[in-house]
Amino acid sequence: MSGYKAFDLSGQVALITGGNSGIGLGMAQAVAEAGADVVIWGTNASKNAQALEALAHTGRRLRAFQCDVSVESQVEAIFERSLAEMGKIDACFANAGVGGGGKKSFVEMTAEEWRRVMAVNLDGAFYTFRAATRHLVERGEGGRLIGTASLAAIEGAARNEHYGATKGGMVSMIRALAVEFARYGITANAVLPGWIATDMTAGLTSNEKFADKVLQRVPMRRWGEGEDFGGIAVYLMSKASAFHTGDSFLIDGGYALY
Repeated sequence: MSGYKAFDLSGQVALITGGNSGIGLGMAQAVAEAGADVVIWGTNASKNAQALEALAHTGRRLRAFQCDVSVESQVEAIFERSLAEMGKIDACFANAGVGGGGKKSFVEMTAEEWRRVMAVNLDGAFYTFRAATRHLVERGEGGRLIGTASLAAIEGAARNEHYGATKGGMVSMIRALAVEFARYGITANAVLPGWIATDMTAGLTSNEKFADKVLQRVPMRRWGEGEDFGGIAVYLMSKASAFHTGDSFLIDGGYALY
């Protein structure tokens, strides 16, 4: 008796930036277990190696490369290296990002801090998506673009105007990509995480005072985890989402509702 096969990712290749921990690693784990080969980009070589070890049990082809997505030349070079190693890329997850800190008021924010967050979160997504889209169009077999935005894209993130701006920009870029490249069979969607326990948020989620205030507003009464993003990653990479594009998936345990 045959079952529903649309979620089978066998023979496909996923590129996941910032895929060596947190949400990115959760996505990598899920798509690998669904059959996909995986390429991880990250700036930390040790964490890249640990991610490969964590995924080794899947038996898939796995690669990890050091890449700072804020540097255009690195993105171009490492994308070409990824293609040389894997032969193709079917889905590109622009997940790499940095936090805004949230410690200083907007009026005290420096231009350097603004540019630091923009460089990784928005410029990096642009460079990554551009390289991937160019490849997908040239191949002519369709593909998937998935961007990790944030709840901050749609709710006011005080003292994080730079971070919110990058994530709002991500959502708008995704929508534009969905329209421009639909004719090539390429879908583009955004994932908006709420409060997730990752290396980036460790300073906040481990703060008892902060946790007491925030978790009261999360109906699920817990922080999100990287594995909570596995299902959406498989869906958006799979044939099951072939007609689903330009959307934003809010995954926040109900935070925005309460």
